[in-house]
Amino acid sequence: MGRSGGLDPSGMIGLLQRVSAARVEVAGEEVGAIGPGLLVLIGVQQGDDERRADRLVERLLGYRVFPDAAGRMNLSLTDTGGGLLLVPQFTLAADTRKGTRASFTGAAPPAEGKRLFDRVLALARERHPQVAAGRFGADMRVSLVNEGPVTFWLES
Repeated sequence: MGRSGGLDPSGMIGLLQRVSAARVEVAGEEVGAIGPGLLVLIGVQQGDDERRADRLVERLLGYRVFPDAAGRMNLSLTDTGGGLLLVPQFTLAADTRKGTRASFTGAAPPAEGKRLFDRVLALARERHPQVAAGRFGADMRVSLVNEGPVTFWLES
């Protein structure tokens, strides 16, 4: 399932937002926070696999969303060294084409979603010095200051 709500082989979803700060809390406890960088909501769909997880991490670290000296979006997270806050969010895989309630049949089953989110998190931590995360399956409170605003929908 993809943004359009149909079965979509395009892959794992990363909704990235350029932020000056972001944090996530679970039960009143801060579990992850960053300063300037990217907050990325991660949606795992049925059919996603390790290859798609690897590609999403590559894109997140290399996607040019930060301004250069001329103010153009030419710098990546790797270039700036900013923070990366990854938050699992299965609702990104919702089918919203019909009615007034979303269907989540296109989302990966919880165990598979957690396994692939954990892979994305582990790869990001191997490749980038500043990575924080939300907690899979938890009721989270996410707060952020979106810069720009700059928000991109990526699929791997």
